[in-house]
Amino acid sequence: MSLGLIGKKLGMTKVYTDKGEAVAVTVVDVSGNQIIQVKRSDGKDGYTAVQVGYGDQKEFRVTKPLMGHFKKHGSGAKKIVKEFRLTGDDKLPAADAKYDASMFSNGQIVDVIGTTKGKGFQGVVKRWNFAGQPQSHGSMMHRRPGSIGCRLTPGLVWKNQKMPGHDGVDRRTTQNLVVVQSRPEEGLLFIKGSVPGNKGSIVVVRPGKKAVAK
Repeated sequence: MSLGLIGKKLGMTKVYTDKGEAVAVTVVDVSGNQIIQVKRSDGKDGYTAVQVGYGDQKEFRVTKPLMGHFKKHGSGAKKIVKEFRLTGDDKLPAADAKYDASMFSNGQIVDVIGTTKGKGFQGVVKRWNFAGQPQSHGSMMHRRPGSIGCRLTPGLVWKNQKMPGHDGVDRRTTQNLVVVQSRPEEGLLFIKGSVPGNKGSIVVVRPGKKAVAK
């Protein structure tokens, strides 16, 4: 994984390009990111990674072992802690490198990882886009799934059969989004398109793994 930023989804708005075109964007607040620990392959941990904290937290809300970890590395208590695994020590950020929105430039392709909105218990039409069944002539099926198996061969319900159930609250990655504007002075990223999650939810922005020129 590439080194990325933890942020908070603030909502959507629109910005105008130099040509006067309106572009729908999602605003992500990435201010307050802090590198807590750097792990090297030749060190105690045996692998390369960067541990990042986001969002200040009151000390009494953090466990004592975790608070000791923060103090050991000269950091205050953080709400979110995430580790970015890197392929080699040469990928580690420089000691004087800025760790803020300036990591991403205008027009850069990024991936955004978040948790989708929860929709509660849903039927198959809402959850899996089933077409449903007849709506007239005495049919009582309407939005029901219909048969899910057979009493003869194979005599069971297939594994992964699409059924009613809890919908949403899943980790999802939206790939190949475009950073329309990067505003380091405000700690904001304006990303073209939709980002998974509710307003106020935590997301991770990283350089696109399958970047396609747009």
